Amino acid sequence: MILAIANQKGGVGKTTTVVNLAAALAARRKTVLVVDLDPQANATSGLGVEPKEGVSLYGALMRIADVNDFIVGTAVDRVNLIPSEVNLAGVEIELARMDDHLGGVRKVLKPVVDSKVFDYILVDCPPSLGILMSNALAAADAVLVPMQCEYYAMEGLSVILKLVERMRATGANPGLRVEGIAMTMYSRTRLADEVVAQVRDHYGDAVYKTVVPRSVRAGEAPSYGIPLVAYAPSTPVAQAYFILANEFLARQKALAAADGKVDSIAPKSGAIA
Repeated sequence: MILAIANQKGGVGKTTTVVNLAAALAARRKTVLVVDLDPQANATSGLGVEPKEGVSLYGALMRIADVNDFIVGTAVDRVNLIPSEVNLAGVEIELARMDDHLGGVRKVLKPVVDSKVFDYILVDCPPSLGILMSNALAAADAVLVPMQCEYYAMEGLSVILKLVERMRATGANPGLRVEGIAMTMYSRTRLADEVVAQVRDHYGDAVYKTVVPRSVRAGEAPSYGIPLVAYAPSTPVAQAYFILANEFLARQKALAAADGKVDSIAPKSGAIA
């Protein structure tokens, strides 16, 4: 399964969710490949890998190297990585010139998917609405949207969900579904509670029950090159990601039991503006 973790708004806990969900799934003995599509390479360094020029998906997308050449180990057992580096930013121009400009990531990841080596492939998307994010959504089976517990973040949520619907409607990826909405960076304030309540009211069961709290420790872990769930597993944030991983796996089990038939997510009472 390819899971794109995406939000075009930066600073919502996207990369933190990628690396910690990957590590939490690995702790449940799942094999995970993280694909860092963000030229900032935060997921790369957060998993203990130093970004290096030429070591990213760029070569595979430009058809000058095999995708398997870029898969490396990380500081976490059962988690592998296709790193990112700053030159990946230039791939958007190159992809735009191709006939199938949305199919690049899907094509290069197909051999990895077909090998069935990994239970899950998590794609860390860049915080933008460019071609790289669109490629990730075109390749993915589902998208998980991390959302910061603030009102401005609700605008971003509406935009990304509309983009998912557009990918389905245009045929770029008719099977794309929204895996869920993960509320992140929660603080015990009335504002945060109101945001969570409003999102749940609009999107119901699409919103994970787990709410990831805000924590200074979450910002410390990347400097050590390991996810928080490995750096400080007993902290509230780490425990939240372990629970989120359990929720995610439970949803996959329920989806399999339903033969993959799910409805697209739509607001219950109008879109959040």
